[in-house]
Amino acid sequence: MECATVSQTAPATPSPDAPAVTQKPPAEHLRRIVGTPPGRVVGFLTRFVWAFLTWLSPESRDALARFVGNLAYSLGIRRRVALENLAMAMPEKTDAERRDIARGAYINMSRVVLESLPSGDRLPADWAEQGIEGDAAWRALKARVATGQGALLVTAHFGNWELLGDMVIRHGITIDALVRPLKGALNTRIAENRIRVGAGLIYPRGAIQEIIEAVKRGESPFMLLDQALPAKGAAFVPFFGKLASTTPAMAVAAARTQAPVFVVMSVRNGRGGARFRIEVEGPILPPAPGECADPITEHTARVTAAMERCIRKHPDQWMWLHRRWKVQPPPEATALPAGPTPPPPASDAPPAG
Repeated sequence: MECATVSQTAPATPSPDAPAVTQKPPAEHLRRIVGTPPGRVVGFLTRFVWAFLTWLSPESRDALARFVGNLAYSLGIRRRVALENLAMAMPEKTDAERRDIARGAYINMSRVVLESLPSGDRLPADWAEQGIEGDAAWRALKARVATGQGALLVTAHFGNWELLGDMVIRHGITIDALVRPLKGALNTRIAENRIRVGAGLIYPRGAIQEIIEAVKRGESPFMLLDQALPAKGAAFVPFFGKLASTTPAMAVAAARTQAPVFVVMSVRNGRGGARFRIEVEGPILPPAPGECADPITEHTARVTAAMERCIRKHPDQWMWLHRRWKVQPPPEATALPAGPTPPPPASDAPPAG
């Protein structure tokens, strides 16, 4: 694996109508890329692709994304996976409705890629006018950051999670994205753009300690919580009515830092170009002491439920192409009840946080 430090340029200049904020940069050691960069030939060729996408107008990029998304759906690339996921998650929908949702998911994924790769300002001039839903939660998040300590931000592969990070930073919240070392020109480019807009990067090795230190510095770890995890070490929580293996990292970090957790999602507003409103829910509290037998799993379930509520409202903006339920829960795993679970017997100790 190779590690490269990328010099951070100033975040893209906000429009005159954008919120006037001063964004604190992340710690220097988090402004690096870990992974395998592309070879010289691939790197040389892809620079022309990035330049072409930067040259295109936002409307042209959007038209290209719709074409690519429709083409991928028509060719059947992972279409069976998407439709099977939708049939399980939304049995109340008709086949035609699920096909429309799946097609929309392909278009959204194409938009994410084509919106995230250009250089310069990737958001339209009126990005700050798109609105924030969940005003009380947003105020609570801003109040937490104003104390000089960070919060824990959770999102999903929904809307455009890359540009969501950009918007959150422009609102004055320093974020550190939890990432994995990846390979190739596409992933390298995305990592470079994350650093360019002012985000830090936290890698798996030592991640919990990095999160703890980041929160103390006033930075807010930003994590995706909607991908399947190997059964060992996973929390199995309800997601669209079926148990899904989920990383417990957020809940563990919340237990160790006592930082509040907020679900932050970007929702496309239906207009052309990369226009999103921010939807916020939180703080989502962990269970009280003695409230349940497994507080880490319960907290993970509560946050996952908040993500699901947003996805249900806009299902075509989530990544149904991912095999979210591919990891089967162990026989002893059961769905969590909707309300508080009874306290554990005196002889049972909750798992170490």
